Amino acid sequence: MPPAPRFEGPVSDCPLCPRLADFRHTNRRQFPDWHNGAVPAFGPLDASLLIVGLAPGLRGANRTARPFTGDYAGELLYPSLLKFGRAAGIYGAEADDGLKLVDCRITNAVRCVPPANKPTPAEQKTCRSFLVAEMAAMPKLRSILVLGGIAHAAALSTLGLKKSAYPFKHGQTYSLEGKLSLTDSYHCSRYNLNTRVLTESMFHAALKQAISVI
Repeated sequence: MPPAPRFEGPVSDCPLCPRLADFRHTNRRQFPDWHNGAVPAFGPLDASLLIVGLAPGLRGANRTARPFTGDYAGELLYPSLLKFGRAAGIYGAEADDGLKLVDCRITNAVRCVPPANKPTPAEQKTCRSFLVAEMAAMPKLRSILVLGGIAHAAALSTLGLKKSAYPFKHGQTYSLEGKLSLTDSYHCSRYNLNTRVLTESMFHAALKQAISVI
């Protein structure tokens, strides 16, 4: 088997999306001690499970430089990964807490924090090349867990698949081309959890399903 392509994510000060770059520069002036840059993925490239979110949170990954770290969503995501053996250590909500992922990698469809947590379709398309290259560089990838409908659409577009053939539905697992599986989950955001659109048990079930198909 030929080696997987080498993957390099966007540079921290990525200029490809002008609106996101302007927002980044504004945040640097307001929060000079934060990361305020494109957020790299977390976890090994030889993982069999890839978790795809939408974009970094302003006070979470945009601050800490690690996906879902320091924001409300991480309070469910990382303890769940620990529970199901896909992380080791203690989640301390900071990038230097020593937490390690086990056969799991976490990334985002858009790598820079967007205003109001809403990347535009053009920004999603621009950033997609990094997700394409990332998946191509994961030789053991078998299962993708997407967090939310936009991440679901981004994963399908990355794989060149029609969205109409794979409608988003929480807890649904699709068998895709090339021995890949895709499992849907509602995003573990504060809003979804507070409104009970998503519960801890619902998220655990989706994560367990994504692991079971590996």
